[in-house]
Amino acid sequence: MNRKGIVPFILLLMLLLLAACSDKAKENEKVTADEIVSSDEKEDDKDVDLQEDQAEQEENKSEEVVAAAPLPQSLEELEQLPTGYTSFISILDKDGQAQIDELTSHLPDISGEPTQNELDHYYNELLAVFQQDFKGPSELIARLKFHAIGSPDIDNPRMQFKENMNVLVILDASGSMGQYVGGQTQMEAAKKAIVQFVENLPKEANVGLRVYGHEGTGSSADKAMSCASSDLLYPLQEYDKASFKQSLDQVKPAGWTPTELAIREAKKDLAEFDGEHNTNIVYLVGDGISTCNDDPVAAAKDLYDSNITPIINVIGFNVDNEGQRQLKEVAKAVEGTYQDVQDAATLQKELDQANEIAKQWAEWKKRESQNLGHERLKKDLEIFVFDSQQFTKIVDERQQVGFTLQYLYQTKKIMSSESYDYLVKRNTDYHSWVQTEYEALKADLENMNEMQYSEAIQALEEKYLQNSPD
Repeated sequence: MNRKGIVPFILLLMLLLLAACSDKAKENEKVTADEIVSSDEKEDDKDVDLQEDQAEQEENKSEEVVAAAPLPQSLEELEQLPTGYTSFISILDKDGQAQIDELTSHLPDISGEPTQNELDHYYNELLAVFQQDFKGPSELIARLKFHAIGSPDIDNPRMQFKENMNVLVILDASGSMGQYVGGQTQMEAAKKAIVQFVENLPKEANVGLRVYGHEGTGSSADKAMSCASSDLLYPLQEYDKASFKQSLDQVKPAGWTPTELAIREAKKDLAEFDGEHNTNIVYLVGDGISTCNDDPVAAAKDLYDSNITPIINVIGFNVDNEGQRQLKEVAKAVEGTYQDVQDAATLQKELDQANEIAKQWAEWKKRESQNLGHERLKKDLEIFVFDSQQFTKIVDERQQVGFTLQYLYQTKKIMSSESYDYLVKRNTDYHSWVQTEYEALKADLENMNEMQYSEAIQALEEKYLQNSPD
């Protein structure tokens, strides 16, 4: 091929190569574009999936929102609330602030823009922290009945004085009684209070002491042995100081808490003292819930319904919420009183109430008369004391919750002024309602005090207790 023929051939070949490269570039460009489109579509799909997941999470979160429970609607419901921390805490010193921080650490977060439901729930949780031990009509009626034992105006034979009086103390000796309160163990405080109590009983009255949970330890290995332990250390008889003290001294805090067993054994202790000829009073002193998988409420009801016809009262000594609930159920089942005490002084004061009844019984025996007199004055005093105690609790609870709200607002745990103002108003409105309810109860009591005692009690029970929850 001559030179002239080679040049066109090379030009043609270069054109073909350029065309091929152009087609390849277009193909590559198309692939890249397709990949980009495919990638964009995938990203869009991811965004859609993410939005759907977020929507589902928001929906689930919405479903998880805890609906605020209603506040108590009656004094009966108020009485059933478990007691919280009832001592005053100052928000002005570091120790008080640290204590409030600890007590409120579980409260829900309302630092954003909470709904009304969330604020209501927050208030309920805060109120529970400082819940006072309010007493409702059932507690007052039981106490009025107990304080009027022996009155000729009482129709219930259980509450009338008989020829003999027997007082049986059932004492919890489980391991938890070894906890310290006021510089001494709960057991040491209980022993001192019980000794003083029995020493002041009339010499004609019989006294007995039964303990439970005093064997073994709190370990699982000892549970069976401990849950089978309850002994009558001092059988029902006249009080002998040396013998009683010797019996009591041997008691040491030890194991589990078989409350049902102790109550059922107490029924055997009192078996020979029928209610027709004996005024029988039982005091159960415990510091917590029964831990032996038993039913102390049923046992107490069985004792109460027997021909022993005892008057059964319950003292909770430094008890937690769960223990309070069970011990209150025991007292309610037997129409007795329940009193929560925190130290030796209040335990002693509660036991002294039974001492006053025993002294009235001794006076009745001496005079051979059922006319104790001054019944109206005694009821007036009881109503005044009851109302004063509840009013003090209202003020203490309202102020403590109010001060705590102020502290939480100042420390930015409640962020918005709107949330703070709402919670303050809710606190004021709620405690105004509680005060109004107690004022109405006091007025009813004072009016009923003009009636015969039995008529007044019946009227109270019909008005306040017929619709109360079991």
